[in-house]
Amino acid sequence: MATAKSRKAAPGRLAQKTANPEPRVYVSAPPPVAPSFYHDLVWNLRNGVLAVTESGQIAVMNDVAYRIFGLTPRESDIGRPYSAVLKDLPDVMRIVAGAFELSHLPNRAELRVKRTNKVIGYTLSQVRDTRGRITGATLFIKDLTRVEQLEERERLRDRLAALGEMAAAIAHEVKNPLAGIEVMAGLLKRQLLDNQDAQSILKDIIKEAKMANAIVVEVLDFVRPIRLQVEDSRLDEVVRDAMAMAESHRNRGQVEVSMSFPDDLPGIQGDPHQLRQIFTNLLTNAFEAMNGAGQVSISAAQLPAEEEVAVGSDVKAVPMIQVEVSDSGPGVPPEVIDKMFSPFFTTKPQGSGLGLAIVRKIVDAHDGRIDVSAGPQGGARFRIILPVTGNHELFR
Repeated sequence: MATAKSRKAAPGRLAQKTANPEPRVYVSAPPPVAPSFYHDLVWNLRNGVLAVTESGQIAVMNDVAYRIFGLTPRESDIGRPYSAVLKDLPDVMRIVAGAFELSHLPNRAELRVKRTNKVIGYTLSQVRDTRGRITGATLFIKDLTRVEQLEERERLRDRLAALGEMAAAIAHEVKNPLAGIEVMAGLLKRQLLDNQDAQSILKDIIKEAKMANAIVVEVLDFVRPIRLQVEDSRLDEVVRDAMAMAESHRNRGQVEVSMSFPDDLPGIQGDPHQLRQIFTNLLTNAFEAMNGAGQVSISAAQLPAEEEVAVGSDVKAVPMIQVEVSDSGPGVPPEVIDKMFSPFFTTKPQGSGLGLAIVRKIVDAHDGRIDVSAGPQGGARFRIILPVTGNHELFR
């Protein structure tokens, strides 16, 4: 009986549900996306995008790709053969051509672009239609130059740590004998006042001992970890102080120095003492190269916020300050330019080869970069680029 009752009750419950159905939600189809959305999507990517059709014509090339390749954006490039647009980039052309020839396309590969000397990471993909037919290829590009610089800085930090331990031990063992030699030579010099030959020899001994001690001190300065005391610094004030310090190290003579700093040039977050050392070294070298006659030009300008710099735990594009120091001296031979910032490389008879190496270390410490080239009117031109703000995590 219970079973029968339950069977009779079932239609009632169904009828009750049918009489009071649950509300339904109707969702309308989304409106079609405007074609301009896809254009804005590609052009606002932080990575470079290059897309070509199966026939080899460029379909998409955003501004980031143009910048990485060192090319000038032109609307007329769309529809042109990629071989014509990338004619100065044969290494990139080979990658694009491989999209239609290789069975396994590269993913997360790296390449140094010879034209711009930039390191890029790239992924190459094929474009297929609904039937699976290849209709084109897409190259996604990422500028890894800054990443490589940071990796090189890490490797340099490891090398300097090992070199620092060795140099500290050597300096401890060498400085004391050098001091003893200098003291004993001085005593002998006072005792042999009437012997001119001995006076000349002892004078040379004292001079060489002091020079050897100065080299030991420079080695310690080079390998010692930098501890930046970061504060708001104005580069025009830093350069003026550096000029006075350089004149105390080397007689300026008739060398004319001109400065050109915009009034609205922003200050930077850096260590003013270390920054002064950069420009003191460069100006001292310029005075020595020109031997008392010539011109030195120092100029500064603000660059757009295109360079990505580590700021805390984030990576941001920050404004950069560029300072150029040019002189009218004899210049730098091309075969020497690549070695100028290497430790212990020098063209001076009495140089230690550590001055410019220390300069580069300080620039790296400020998340900047430095290079050297021939000046517009001969001589040498040093270009220092520093971020307005940075991470400043130094060789610890």
